[in-house]
Amino acid sequence: MPAQKGKDVLLKVDNAGSFVTIAGLRTRRLTFNAQSVDVTNSESTGRWRELLEGVGVRHASINGTGIFKDEASDIYARQLFFDGSIKTWQVLIPSFGTISGLFQMVSLDYRGDHSGEVTFDISMESAGALTFTAL
Repeated sequence: MPAQKGKDVLLKVDNAGSFVTIAGLRTRRLTFNAQSVDVTNSESTGRWRELLEGVGVRHASINGTGIFKDEASDIYARQLFFDGSIKTWQVLIPSFGTISGLFQMVSLDYRGDHSGEVTFDISMESAGALTFTAL
């Protein structure tokens, strides 16, 4: 995969059956995590830790930082947070594919510098299985 422009990564959320891009995002991050299951015992070779393959809880996080550029996406994102809604989100990564699945917004932060614009940070946590569709 050749180098890509970060601005081409898109974060979209389902809104009544169609996906809407969250406007004004300047940074986006998708993180995958998995908990390991330690099965080390007194017979483990050299007392090295042993892990059990194929088990443990997997989850993903989506984070974004930006400025709200359109009132509709601001209102929708804020409402998702206050409602505690679990919606289908997509992360589109150019020349790679699309990750999609259920996420819940767990954090919505607003801030503003005296001589700058109002910015926001959003964080979502996965709430079910994710799918990957290659481009």
